[in-house]
Amino acid sequence: MFSLKQPKPTFKSYLLPQAEDHIASEPRIKKLEPVLLPGEIVVNEVNFVRKCIATDTSQYDLWGKLVCTNFKISFITDDPMPLQKFHYKNLLLGEHDVPLTCIEQIVTVNDTKRKQKVLGPNQKLKFNPTELIIYCKDFRIVRFRFDEAGPESAKKVCLAIAHYSQPTDLQLLFAFEYVGEIYHNPAKKVNGIDPGGGGGGIGSASGQQTPLFETYSDWDREIKRTGASEWRVCSVNEGYMISTCLPEYFVVPSSLADQDLKLYSYSFIGRRMPLWSWNHPNGSALVRMANIKDVLQQRRIDQRICNAITRSHPLRSDVYKSDLDKCLPNIQEIQAAHIKLKQLCVNEPFEETEEKWLSSLENTHWLEYIRSFLKHSAELVYMMECKHVSVVLQEEEGRDLSCLAASLIQVMLDPYFRTIVGFQSLIQKEWVMAGYQFLDRCNHLKRSDKESPLFLMFLDCVWQLLEQYPAAFEFSEMYLTILYDSARISLFGTFLFNCPHQRVKESTEFAISKNIQLGGEKGLRFPCVWDWSLQFTSRDRLLFHNPLYIGKSAPCVQNGAVKSFKRSKKNYSSTLRGVPPALKNGIISEQEFLPRRNSLILKLKPDFLQQTESQSNSMEQYFRDWFAKPVDLHGIILPRVSGTQIKLWKLCYFRWVPEAQINHGGFITAFHKVSLLADEVDMLNRNLRQYKSNSSLQGNCSELDQSREPMQTEHSGNTFKQIFKWCQNLAIHGDACK
Repeated sequence: MFSLKQPKPTFKSYLLPQAEDHIASEPRIKKLEPVLLPGEIVVNEVNFVRKCIATDTSQYDLWGKLVCTNFKISFITDDPMPLQKFHYKNLLLGEHDVPLTCIEQIVTVNDTKRKQKVLGPNQKLKFNPTELIIYCKDFRIVRFRFDEAGPESAKKVCLAIAHYSQPTDLQLLFAFEYVGEIYHNPAKKVNGIDPGGGGGGIGSASGQQTPLFETYSDWDREIKRTGASEWRVCSVNEGYMISTCLPEYFVVPSSLADQDLKLYSYSFIGRRMPLWSWNHPNGSALVRMANIKDVLQQRRIDQRICNAITRSHPLRSDVYKSDLDKCLPNIQEIQAAHIKLKQLCVNEPFEETEEKWLSSLENTHWLEYIRSFLKHSAELVYMMECKHVSVVLQEEEGRDLSCLAASLIQVMLDPYFRTIVGFQSLIQKEWVMAGYQFLDRCNHLKRSDKESPLFLMFLDCVWQLLEQYPAAFEFSEMYLTILYDSARISLFGTFLFNCPHQRVKESTEFAISKNIQLGGEKGLRFPCVWDWSLQFTSRDRLLFHNPLYIGKSAPCVQNGAVKSFKRSKKNYSSTLRGVPPALKNGIISEQEFLPRRNSLILKLKPDFLQQTESQSNSMEQYFRDWFAKPVDLHGIILPRVSGTQIKLWKLCYFRWVPEAQINHGGFITAFHKVSLLADEVDMLNRNLRQYKSNSSLQGNCSELDQSREPMQTEHSGNTFKQIFKWCQNLAIHGDACK
């Protein structure tokens, strides 16, 4: 029999038998738990869930736990994500997390009974689901299988996701619970920083903060920056005494008295008086205005407003009014186009080069509407730049199409808005503070018939300009994509409300119900989306910066002196980037400038057909002359709107499509191939350095080293030739796909 005495340690074994038994009796088990934010709670969870990665095979599926909180659905696993080598990490969301406000539809499936059901917020589920399919607003489709999970647990987690993703009230969104917890426990920090509602930037060298335009001083600085000396900051709406859908402070002509503004406000829809947006260095102003509902007073008030704008121009130039409701697609048409585009991009199997797919893309009208916004904005740029007239953007309520048009015009005219801080201030000024209805248009509560992706269309239009003039923008397309995703996270107050007044009203009511002392603050301070440190590390935020950007000091005010930008021959950039391919000998060809018969360009609307022939020819000549010159990256940029120039934003719409399903490659496959080649070059460089290091220690083998050196150089040269050949093939193939 075996002895019970402990054996003495020998040269062969230094482990005691008891120690071995102790190690074997405690297997290493890692507990899968979600990372929760302040105010976030787990409402339901289920174990042994399989997440489907590929549609045609279960080879890459992941096993883990599915958790539903009051902020997100989270899939927690120890398995590494297959087929994904390059990615950034969001500090608020895990790799497999989906914010509840990003969920569009929830479908449960039972394979045995061949049943499926779309789950609403308060519906019952009469069968045990074997599969859960989640359709997201960002074109993502997430599938979970419950083959090994408990049937009742699977049913409960599905019902919990359906309930918490479709709240019945604004104050049920997670942002309110989050700020409530922060106010009760002010010592809590998120990712090591104060989660309050500041206007932090990305951490640029200048250290600039994004102006939120919530104060008098922010508007006053913008007036001085643009040199709008005949305009003033108006505080007549302080406390939202006149209009609840206008900011407390906005800019009006100096000749208009506060008493007149109060009187005129009753005649405008929503009491939305004319709002100043921007001033051109030549004195032309960009103004937004809602329609006048008082028919009897319409002509008199309209004339009074136009006279005040004219007096604010140093040349006393006329005012050009653009009725956006007549010359641009409406929000219903844009929503219909977006639905068709989404259906097209999530089709399985996906074939990018199919002729039927390309014709289906044209039938969505999405690119057509992108083109119409860019084209109309460019025409209004011409009116301000060449005709020196002020432009008034008129819309029924003045808070939808005018947000997009006013922003595009300023991006084209002012290089400051092509910087990161400038672009963020533009969104604050023209969207957030101007009363764009993010709550309804993004449909955060899942019950709005007013949903329309106008903000996405704006980002798409900016991407078109970025694609055509990459050296003119400080930010990258990754930044635009992440900004779009941030609008679907129910944490930031930036994209959560229909207007500033709604934020103050709802958050004050919530504070009273939770016994939160506001002190002198106007409502709760929600986290601001421009505080990018909440979401990304400083290393990941480097992806926001465009490496092709040719920087220049931004316009600023120093001792009252305004540094303005002007387009002149002296400050033309030497680069020809952005010049159309049809440019020959400095003259753009006729077929490239004019719309082709099969082009997607919209036909001219009646208001443009009524223009005189001379004015039309003048505009045409202006565009012809502009495209014939080298592009001034720090001056005006104009879009090219021919059929081949307006493209589909693949990084945004196709990022969830498995790369294996993209026929003949495409952007994602091209990026993957280039990344693999970059890894190979890096490995060869390390081997070369190691080889040189070893050869330096072998002085007696110099002849052998000399014989190997050409071989090494030749091998490295072949690698770079291979990369060059790949780049050529990808460029040719990429153009064909586009």
